[in-house]
Amino acid sequence: MREEIKKLVSKGVLPAEGVANIEDLESIELAISLIDAPLSDDEAKALVSILGVDECFGIAWSILHLVETAPHWPIEECLTETNNTWISTLIKRAKNEGAL
Repeated sequence: MREEIKKLVSKGVLPAEGVANIEDLESIELAISLIDAPLSDDEAKALVSILGVDECFGIAWSILHLVETAPHWPIEECLTETNNTWISTLIKRAKNEGAL
């Protein structure tokens, strides 16, 4: 796994918009900007794990788009928490593409 991915994952789950502070958001955005697509399957799995409860001011969408570049996406083991809004979104998108 690339260091850029490890650094982003080490920041933890994306903060909710109601509690996020500008420094954290800037740090997360910088970390994302250093990641080149496509991701490996392991990197996609790692990034799925940091999707939070809301869009985090659009940052979650950036992560979602990166995740979808993995060569074997959709990765079924990443799509088991169907009560998570982001997992549900990933499932719907994969179904719309005919991948599920």
